[in-house]
Amino acid sequence: MSQLTDLAPSLSPRRQARGARGAAVAAALAGGFLAAGLGLGFLAVLVLLLWITSPYPDSGPGGALRVVADLWLLAHGADLVRTETRTGVPAPVGLTPLLLTALPVFLLHRTARDALTPQDGRPQLAPLATGAWVACGYLAVAATVTGYALGGPLHAAPLSAAVVVPLTVSAATAAGVWSAAGTPAVLLPRRRRPAAADARAGAAPRAEAVARAGAAGVVALVGGGALLCGIALVTHAAVAQEHFLSLSGTVSGRFGVFLLALALLPNAAVWAAAYGLGPGFTVGAGSAVAPLGAADYPVQPVFPLLAAVPGEGPGGPLTWAAAAVPAVAGVVVGCFAGRAAAPVAGERGPSWRWWPTVWVTASAALACGAGTAALAWLAGGPLGTRTLAEFGPVWWQAGGAAVAWTAVIGVPVALVVRAVRLRGADPLVSAGRPTLGRECGGRGAVAAPGAPVRGRRWRWGRQGWPLWEPRSRLAEEWQEEPGGD
Repeated sequence: MSQLTDLAPSLSPRRQARGARGAAVAAALAGGFLAAGLGLGFLAVLVLLLWITSPYPDSGPGGALRVVADLWLLAHGADLVRTETRTGVPAPVGLTPLLLTALPVFLLHRTARDALTPQDGRPQLAPLATGAWVACGYLAVAATVTGYALGGPLHAAPLSAAVVVPLTVSAATAAGVWSAAGTPAVLLPRRRRPAAADARAGAAPRAEAVARAGAAGVVALVGGGALLCGIALVTHAAVAQEHFLSLSGTVSGRFGVFLLALALLPNAAVWAAAYGLGPGFTVGAGSAVAPLGAADYPVQPVFPLLAAVPGEGPGGPLTWAAAAVPAVAGVVVGCFAGRAAAPVAGERGPSWRWWPTVWVTASAALACGAGTAALAWLAGGPLGTRTLAEFGPVWWQAGGAAVAWTAVIGVPVALVVRAVRLRGADPLVSAGRPTLGRECGGRGAVAAPGAPVRGRRWRWGRQGWPLWEPRSRLAEEWQEEPGGD
């Protein structure tokens, strides 16, 4: 009896730990449910608002809710299938509006990050376990939505939904866990601390510099593409307005067209960035739109953003000027890499040599190319069959061109930025094997008088300068104090 009494206190903490873990799992699952529900609710408000205000709705509330489910799955990258076509052949719809994708990505990222934020009285799981339970809750809702949408004329392809949606959910959740679990967030702003003290503590890690410079290059490319797209839309404003007004004659219909065009603006920016890079993009099977020329356009759908596509024919100086976008991106990559190579202006201590600077810049160009290729792959897709089967840039061509542009321009820019930031810096003193400076007729840094110099070939001269000794005198007694000769 006394043994059972002694075991009672030890069982209580175990039960408490199990209860705390169960509560943490339930909280993570509830967070995934809530994130999915918020995304669905946001889309439901917009779609039901358009359905209510439409004077001629095609279906009842059930059809409107199926449209909500289709849009929600499309936002995760799943391909849709349209069964009611003129030919009777199902037509795929795989062009995902990137602004629509930002909604679930933001909600998942925020949910995973908040689930790992310490709070009083709330138990905590391991970061990976927390992210896994959040993703499980979200995917449970996704499976239900996929099954509900299968009964409509426009529904998600089951195989695409089973593969792409979990990948999107896992990537967004992992990003939230990564940014909240104490891992160095290379793409986030640094903590506020004195720049000089931070740099003297050691140069920025090279992997972090690669990620920052590569991300900056991608941002510069997409930003330049958005500028090109805006200029083209302004130039063809009359045609864009005509397309916009011809698609619908009601206020609710035009508002729906406006929302669709707004959701596709990031796609248009990526297409314009690929145009500036050189490979361009396609607006139908067999077509080509590039700065050197555009040809083989099929019959285009009537849509305002397509009014920005240049006309068929050879290119000219105005289209060639689009090459300024990747050129600026290369300069941005080089500036970021050069500043990482010399974090403190005028100080040589925390800086890198020239060859790590070249390596970091080349690696950043590869990272920029990988990011550009991923965005080009996400921004394109089919809108139907035959001529509508290919829309957008070719991902490997856009990525390869981004690597070439940023590497060719970024490497010399990085070396120049590093040299400018190190101009006037005092030479270094190597503790293990000093090298001669310009004053001694050699290369490298000059050892200051009074500093001990050890090495196989160095000894102190009478004036306190290191002198080069031939190999025949290596057996002599080296002196570590100046003034020995």
